[in-house]
Amino acid sequence: MNARREFFRSVLQLGAGAAALAKIVKAQQTPVPVVTPDIADLPFKVDTGVKVFHLIAEPVKQMIVPGRTFDLWGFNGSAPGPTIQANEGDRVRIIFENHLPEPTAIHWHGLELPIEMDGVPGIGQKAVMPGESFLYEFLLHQNGTFFYHSHMAMQEMVGMLGGFIIQPKTPYAPRADKDYLLALQEYAVLPNSTIPNSMSMEFNWLTFNGKAGPASTPLIIRQGERVRIRIVNLGMDHHPIHLHGFTFWETGREGARQPEAIWPRGNTTLVGVAQARDIEFVADRPGDWMLHCHLPHHMMNQMASIVGPMTRLGQGMQAGAGNAMANMPGMHQEATPGMSMGGAPQSANQVPLFPQDAFMEGPMMAMDKEVDKPETYGLPAGWSGFVGGMMTLVRVLPPEQYEKITQLKSQTASTIPTGGTDK
Repeated sequence: MNARREFFRSVLQLGAGAAALAKIVKAQQTPVPVVTPDIADLPFKVDTGVKVFHLIAEPVKQMIVPGRTFDLWGFNGSAPGPTIQANEGDRVRIIFENHLPEPTAIHWHGLELPIEMDGVPGIGQKAVMPGESFLYEFLLHQNGTFFYHSHMAMQEMVGMLGGFIIQPKTPYAPRADKDYLLALQEYAVLPNSTIPNSMSMEFNWLTFNGKAGPASTPLIIRQGERVRIRIVNLGMDHHPIHLHGFTFWETGREGARQPEAIWPRGNTTLVGVAQARDIEFVADRPGDWMLHCHLPHHMMNQMASIVGPMTRLGQGMQAGAGNAMANMPGMHQEATPGMSMGGAPQSANQVPLFPQDAFMEGPMMAMDKEVDKPETYGLPAGWSGFVGGMMTLVRVLPPEQYEKITQLKSQTASTIPTGGTDK
């Protein structure tokens, strides 16, 4: 009798072990959802096997950094618009509504579609007039990092972009533990305006997912995880995106995932206009590592040709300029009297080219409290004064600190009212 009991106990234990192993294998074969920091996913419903999305083009007010909100055109309340996520083999139906005051149409950048679904007004379809709607429906036979945007050139320059992620039927290997999407955009906005100049060839606000540093939400990684970062670019500039502290593999482009044999290694990838790049790395060293465009003017906010002379002390300082700077977003009032340089010698004004970064980065520009969120927990005081423009942080954290931030994020999410938050 005892032998029989032991036999059945062994069978049950073996079955439980097999079930647990099956769950582990399934989890390893299921891609992690792509997270677009500061941007929501576009929800969908399933109608007789078709994933149905509702996309609305409309004017939006987008807070770029605390104190600076722009009037943009976007989708479903944000610019860039919400990320569409689907799977290879899905059939999708996108009900598009035009709430803009002029005609538009949506191009599905990189997707191989019937011509009537390509979204080019006057060629494959009629333009969608203000107040009208259009039904896009197609089968997804590709996988990778794609995006959607208006196919009216000036509309592209004022925010009309969104990510489109297609997960593969066969999961990518090695499997990523974290998967992020960053959309690159740029705007030319004068200090006294909220409206981008879409005709400009120079830009003074550079963003990741609609936020300029330090308002862009850091990426939170547990030490040891494998990370994938997808980057899409729609604007007038190419952007050399540089990651501190790690050498990554470039594993994908806008066409598809690349064969592993040709993955280039590096720490900077040039993301051209209308292109996508996927990079992957193993986050084995803890730290708060910068990820940013390495073009110098893209690493700061509100650059304009008139700012240089106005920020100089003494000669050339226009009347009232000191007070104007004191009211700039993030300018600490305690740091502005006399425009203290913070460590500059008295003879500094005699040195050619001085000042360069004295008024562009540092404690005077910090706005730690204004951008406080769970993802910034534990950063050193004044950190935000050195993060600007197309820049964010990749925070690789030991388990204890990672769990603390995860807990804070959970607590914050539970206090957000239904309907989401103001972008």
